[in-house]
Amino acid sequence: MSRALRIVVAIAVLFGGGKSSMAAENAPLVRGTAITDPDLLKKLDQNDALTISRLLQPERNANVPLTSDLLFASLPQLKEIPPAIDAEFDRYIGQHKLASPSETIGVGEGFDVQLFDRANLKSANTRFVLAGIVNRMDRAYVSEESCGEIRLIYRLARFETQPDGSKTATRLPMTFNLVMKARDAGQTDQSGKPITCAEVARRWLDNGDWQGLIGSRSAPYDAMIDRIETNIQISISPKSALHDFRSDYLLKVFKYDAATKIFVESTLENQIDRDRIMADDALRRDFKAWLLTPANFRDFDRGTVLIPEKYLAKAAIAPTPAGFDASDLQPEFGMMQGEGKGEGKDDPVFTDNDVVGALKQAATRGITMENIRSVAGFQRRLNDVTCSGCHQTRGIGGFHFPGVDWLADKPSNSTIVPASPHFVGDQPRRRDILTAFAAGKRPDFSRGFASRPQTRGSSELAGTEYQDGWGAHCYLQGPGSGTSDKSFTSWTCAKGLTCQAASASSRIGMCFIKTR
Repeated sequence: MSRALRIVVAIAVLFGGGKSSMAAENAPLVRGTAITDPDLLKKLDQNDALTISRLLQPERNANVPLTSDLLFASLPQLKEIPPAIDAEFDRYIGQHKLASPSETIGVGEGFDVQLFDRANLKSANTRFVLAGIVNRMDRAYVSEESCGEIRLIYRLARFETQPDGSKTATRLPMTFNLVMKARDAGQTDQSGKPITCAEVARRWLDNGDWQGLIGSRSAPYDAMIDRIETNIQISISPKSALHDFRSDYLLKVFKYDAATKIFVESTLENQIDRDRIMADDALRRDFKAWLLTPANFRDFDRGTVLIPEKYLAKAAIAPTPAGFDASDLQPEFGMMQGEGKGEGKDDPVFTDNDVVGALKQAATRGITMENIRSVAGFQRRLNDVTCSGCHQTRGIGGFHFPGVDWLADKPSNSTIVPASPHFVGDQPRRRDILTAFAAGKRPDFSRGFASRPQTRGSSELAGTEYQDGWGAHCYLQGPGSGTSDKSFTSWTCAKGLTCQAASASSRIGMCFIKTR
């Protein structure tokens, strides 16, 4: 029996092949695309069925999850992750001291900038708990053979025993995502037939089939592992006389090397290394030429572009709140005309004429642009195509999926869908892609801007905070018909609501009740 099959069988025995008792309470918008049932997640975690240690070391005989001190010490696959995170912390601290020498930085409330306590990653009182499982077959355009991804999302938590003997659990601001391929190319079912993308999609659409999550019943389990993504709230800066509240999030990615069986530091997908590109004239010319090539420009518009690694960074800091105004907090700032970094400095990678020219060239080639129809649309996509820019858009702090808090006394009453508006608003698009897969059709993998989800012909989002409803992002129309930006004219508000400015300079606002 293969490693993967042992895991699948263990889960099936544990739950009898049936649905969770709370499945009916799952929010309709995540039906078939994510598992957020607190009862099911708790059982999968506490019975060691889908813990990180069990998935990375299936031969373990223990039936309890590993605490943080043991997890990194006993699993050689993870040995490069702690030192890589330490190096980013050291770099972050050094940069802060240079930029703000008058502000103190360290662990604890006594500092102006309060760091995440890395001792939590070496503690016997903390561990990663399963906080959600998300289907990302909408990312199959990255690798069609794997049919996209399945993400197992873990949240760091501290467990403590109080003087009265009671036990408490506190969630800490770090997520650890184990990204699996939705299937292995050589994967077969129990009868020996190849498992297709259509079959994987049907399982999810039928009942969010957790029994098929780990996939392979015959292929080597290692073939299903792709990478680990970490997101840490690296610091908090409380509001003071010097600045407003700010929280920074550190994003890292570690790809799995099947040959060495180790997760190695990697670039973040589409995370443009702004500073390096801006400082290298040859690199900036190369990047501009590559991105504005019609085929790449089309993929950029659709949100399916895969930027080559030579332009990318191995870490990103996502400051929040970033606000609506263009600022150095946004990942692309300074790359567009008019965003000079510093007084008298405006040496952009992309001028307005570059973008207008690329739009005209696309039109002459018969390419219909779905999102980028103006310079402002290009600028917005340049931000939200990056990891950090997306995390800044309609997120909960720096997270899009903080995960289910089944550690709470009444998890079913705390949050039904523990995710950001961006995550929830994107579910109809993801389900549309699963439905196409299940029907044996080629899906449309395109996506809209992170601020405004695609409708895909569905009315599920109409009148909600995700689209047109109270709190939705909208576009402030100009006083004349000729001043409206074609990239955003569809961003309207439902009847009874009006688009109100969210900042002095941005024309992107929010839908609120009309006032006299």
